[in-house]
Amino acid sequence: MKLKLTALASAALLASAIGSTAHAADEIKVGIILGFTGPIESLTPDMAAAAELAFKEASDSGKLLDGSTIAVERADSTCVDAAAATAAGERLISSENVAAIMGADCSGVTTALANNVAVPNGVVMISPSATSPALTTIEDNGFFFRTAPSDARQGQVLADILIARDIKEIAVTYTNNDYGKGLADSFGEAFAALGGEVAISAAHEDGKGDYSAEVGALSASGAPELAVFGYIDQGGRGIIQAALDSGAFERFIVADGMIGDSLAENVDGDLTGTFGTLPGNESDGAAKLTEMLTEAGAKGDGPFTAESYDAAALIVLAMQKGGSADRESIQANIMAVANEPGEKIFPGELAKALEILAEGGDVDYEGATTVKLDDVGETAGTYKELEIVDGKFDTVKIH
Repeated sequence: MKLKLTALASAALLASAIGSTAHAADEIKVGIILGFTGPIESLTPDMAAAAELAFKEASDSGKLLDGSTIAVERADSTCVDAAAATAAGERLISSENVAAIMGADCSGVTTALANNVAVPNGVVMISPSATSPALTTIEDNGFFFRTAPSDARQGQVLADILIARDIKEIAVTYTNNDYGKGLADSFGEAFAALGGEVAISAAHEDGKGDYSAEVGALSASGAPELAVFGYIDQGGRGIIQAALDSGAFERFIVADGMIGDSLAENVDGDLTGTFGTLPGNESDGAAKLTEMLTEAGAKGDGPFTAESYDAAALIVLAMQKGGSADRESIQANIMAVANEPGEKIFPGELAKALEILAEGGDVDYEGATTVKLDDVGETAGTYKELEIVDGKFDTVKIH
C-alpha cells in the first residue's frame, strides 16, 4: 500500500527536488489537465471552469501568500491517449514550471501522467474524476490524491441499487481500459455476493462507427437489462444507440462516465428510466457551489464539477498552510487542510480559510463533496442515484 509522507519526511526526501517554484511568487502557475478532446469532452469545460473558479476566488481575495495570484495553464489529456497525456504533462511541469496539477481525468491517462511525469518530478496531482481501484496502490510517493471516490465503492453502490430495484440478472459492457475493467470487476463481484447474476461481461472498444455486433452478443445472453460502463461521448453512447435501434434493450444502467445532459441529447430514442450513479451529494456546500457556478456561466451541477472545485481549493489552501508555492510544501500540507482539526470551510469561503491559515490557525476543508482524505489520499465519498425523467437525469437518492 502506498503511504502519504509526513511533512517532515516529505521535506527531507524532496530537499533536492528539481523544478520547484519560488516561494510566495507574485504569479503562481498551476496546471489543469483534462480531456478537452475525446470521449468525455462534453463534461470537461465545466470541470475546468469549476477549478478555475476556486483559483480565481483565492487570487481575488488578495490573501494568498501575501497577494500572490494563480495563473492557470490548461493541457489536454485526451482521456485515452497515455502518450499524449504524458507529453502534455511534461510541458506543464518542465516548460511551464507549474506548482501543482488539478487532474487528470480518466484513469488510464491519470496513471500514466502520475507514473511518468508528476511523481518523478515531485509534483502534486489531484484528480477530480479518475476512479479506477488500481490507483489506490500506485507507487506515488505521496504525490497523487483524488477527490472522486474509487470504483471499488461505486461497484458496490450500483449492485445495492440493482438488488433494491429487484434486478437479479444483467448483461455488462465496459470500455476496454483501466476505468471500464475496474468498475466492471468491482460491480460483478459485489452483484454476485448479493445473489445477482452477470450473464455476460464484455469489453467494447471506443471509436467504432457500428456496435451492432457487440449488442447482438449482449442480447444473446438473455439478460433483460444492460449495464453500460463506458464514455458519454464515445463507445458507451454508441452501444446504447445500437441497442435502441435493434430493440435489444429498452433500459440501461450507467455509471459516472455515462452521466451528463449530452447522453439524452445525442441519443435517438427514449431513455426514460435509465438510471445510474455519480459521485456527489446535496449538501449545503454542494448547493452553494451550484449557485456560484451558475452565476459564473458554468453548469452548476455538472458531473465532477464539485470534485474539480474541491481539488483546486485543496491546492491553494496547502500553499497557504505551508507558506509557500514550492512543490514539496504543497505535497506536505494537502492532508492537513483536507482533514481535522480546524474550522470547516465550504465553497465561497476560501478567503476566510486563507486568512485563518495566514494567522497560524487550522482549517478542515469540507468543500462541496464533504472532503475527507484517507491515509492514501483519497475519499470514500457519496453517490447520487440518478434516473432519466423527461430527458434529464434527476436525483433519486443519495448513497
